[in-house]
Amino acid sequence: MANNLNSAPPAMLQAVFFIVLSSQPTTMKRRSFVKASLITTAAGAVISQISEAAMKTKTGIRQFYELRVYTLKNARQQEIVEEYFANAFIPALNRYGSKAVGLFTELKPTGQTKLYAFIPHNSLDDLLAVSDKLTADKLYLAAGDAYLNAPATEPAYERIESSLLKAFAHMPVLQVPAKKPRIFELRRYEHASEAAGKKKLEMFNDAGEIDIFKRLGFNPVFFGETIIGELRPNLIYMVTFDDMAAHDSHWKAFGNDPEWKKISTIPDYADAKLVLHITSTFIVPAACSQI
Repeated sequence: MANNLNSAPPAMLQAVFFIVLSSQPTTMKRRSFVKASLITTAAGAVISQISEAAMKTKTGIRQFYELRVYTLKNARQQEIVEEYFANAFIPALNRYGSKAVGLFTELKPTGQTKLYAFIPHNSLDDLLAVSDKLTADKLYLAAGDAYLNAPATEPAYERIESSLLKAFAHMPVLQVPAKKPRIFELRRYEHASEAAGKKKLEMFNDAGEIDIFKRLGFNPVFFGETIIGELRPNLIYMVTFDDMAAHDSHWKAFGNDPEWKKISTIPDYADAKLVLHITSTFIVPAACSQI
């Protein structure tokens, strides 16, 4: 009975106490009524708090990410882009509420490094509003002049490739790792079909794959489904390690993890069905990176 009452709504609790009171002497009724009122009021407050927490969970932020890849010709272009992010773009985005903007170089580039930019937004509306805000931002325009107004004969970069990602339901906002020397692994899983992509999302979100990453200390930064971008359908995520030795040991532990073995042996979750190709890119933060 006690367990049932603990989960009952306030109206039901009041009805129960009324029935109990009706069989008691008058004096006891008065005392019990005061107690009953206090209990039902407290119960209502607790239930209200639980409902509010549940509502916050349901309506909480689910971020969108822009992932940019800058192709550069030389060190001068790299310098211009990095200065633009450090002095103009990142400060402006921070003013607009977009925190933890990342900028990365390749760990072991072959020739001139590419730059990888990670830009989080709390909603699609925020993302769509950025362009207009930047156009009217005098501080941004002045600080970013060398990048924004680079002449065609000496462009600030060669090309930009952009992808729009939607955060996974089971990790709706990015997690910024502790500031210390580390390497980041950016992984892209390409799928043979949209259906296979949705099944892989289910594997991450519902079957517990994200939880395994967290438990084993991969320190994931984000997981995102590519909504717009190249080589769709695909998903992209970022994990971190102290060094390559830690990378190797973590992935070995992942492959041997009992929970992973249990999930991966489910026929519907077989990699051969869901993952067509994996691209792994190792990157390190630029000096201005907030991740």
